[in-house]
Amino acid sequence: MTTTIIITFCTLLLVAYLFNLTSARTKVPSVILLLVLGWAIKRGVEYFEINVPNLSAILPVLATAGLILIVLEGALELRLNKSKIPLIKQSILGALVPMLGLSFILAYIFSVVSGYSFLQCLTNAVPLCIISSAIAVPSVSNLSEFNREFVIYESSLSDILGVLFFNFVILYDSIGVSSFGHFSIQLVAIVIISFVATLGLSVLIRKIDHHVKFIPIILLVILIYTILKVYHLPALIFILIFGLFIGNADQLRWFAWIDRFKLEVLETESEKFKDLTIELAFLVRALFFILFGFLLETSDILNLQTLAWSIGIVALFILARSLQLKISGLPFKPLLFVAPRGLITILLFLSILPAQQIPLVNNSLIIQIILITAIIMAVGIMITKTEE
Repeated sequence: MTTTIIITFCTLLLVAYLFNLTSARTKVPSVILLLVLGWAIKRGVEYFEINVPNLSAILPVLATAGLILIVLEGALELRLNKSKIPLIKQSILGALVPMLGLSFILAYIFSVVSGYSFLQCLTNAVPLCIISSAIAVPSVSNLSEFNREFVIYESSLSDILGVLFFNFVILYDSIGVSSFGHFSIQLVAIVIISFVATLGLSVLIRKIDHHVKFIPIILLVILIYTILKVYHLPALIFILIFGLFIGNADQLRWFAWIDRFKLEVLETESEKFKDLTIELAFLVRALFFILFGFLLETSDILNLQTLAWSIGIVALFILARSLQLKISGLPFKPLLFVAPRGLITILLFLSILPAQQIPLVNNSLIIQIILITAIIMAVGIMITKTEE
């Protein structure tokens, strides 16, 4: 039994790695292949009547670990220098404005159709409006440098800002001056805590000379994130600040006091830390999507009752993105197509309390929107590549 589990585990991850390698050539996002792989395994298990324990409790754990590692990976990729300021501004606007606008529009539509309160509908709408860096970033490796960097910045910031906005919505029963004031205090507190924790972790990265050093650092990052979540603080800001600090150590020399951290050593170690983070993010992401595909029901994918809603919502996404690109003066192709939904959408959907869920936003709607946006991205990148 143990041997079978090890063989299965290793084979699945090697297949996931193969999907990752070939996605740049086939233009088929690896997430679609992973979901299909998980779904096919479930059908095989049912056909051969193999007894598999309930794995649904593992999904939120993998999703949380995946969220931390993916945001950390994205933050480590972001380069902060003067030449990137225009790109960063465009990315922030591209990540924030459409997400907020679409969330409020969908919440209003859900409220009118379902009769639930606007705030409850907003809680269910926000996860649908966040671009997934877990799907977008690995799929744009063959695009031009500007398009690739824009997607990395935009999708990473969409993850971070989207989760912050979602946390704000679910923490307060009403949105008003008091809630904004309380949230502002939380932001100040988390920035201070993140700054202190980042400096402490940076010292550890530089000073630990044991041959095992980066795994304990990542475990500390996850531990700090979890503790901050217990106290309902926007913990992703800590991940963002830590990743930006480690990934841009060479850009911090204009702070006089920063020389005490021996940036030359930190730069060298940060590259190794980044490589390990990328590897772990791939591992967790692959396991998450295979498991999610395994837990999918065919009836959810082919649910005709939600399909019209899914197509309509994706059409709204494309309309909003075309307006965003037009106003920003950015190229339509391929950026119009690169706005997939994925891991963050699933994670936030799973974190909504049953009392706050609305029947309209269910498993079928979520998976259909993820698949449709991923297919549109794949087709769009293939068309763009052909024309070039």
